[in-house]
Amino acid sequence: MARRASSRPNPGIILGVAAAITVAVFAGKSLLGKKSASFGEGSALHIEDLLENGNSLRGNEYVVQGLIDEKLQWTTDRGQLVSLRVETPGGDEFIGIEIPPKFSRLNIDTQQKYAFRVKFRQGGIAVATDVNRL
Repeated sequence: MARRASSRPNPGIILGVAAAITVAVFAGKSLLGKKSASFGEGSALHIEDLLENGNSLRGNEYVVQGLIDEKLQWTTDRGQLVSLRVETPGGDEFIGIEIPPKFSRLNIDTQQKYAFRVKFRQGGIAVATDVNRL
């Protein structure tokens, strides 16, 4: 009786499938690992409007991006206050943003870029409703 040849998978096919899986995993990580540069559904804050009359922005929500210049105050029960350097056509401007205690898990560092979704309260004070490190 004749013996049949065993049918083993071709090593070239195995290597090709393994390489395709590896490429797919790395491509997926690089695409999913990038943070968004800004918040999708927010209006950009016009610094000129804030400097002209910050109280007129009360109750509205905006997105602002900039570099953390300085951490001005921090308490565990009231959150922290930071100075954000924002680039404008007329030069850099600084605005204060209150970061509530619900964001205490974030390590806000100076000289790092952040995007904030802010809501203005009485007196034109910007309060962060969302924070994203860029």
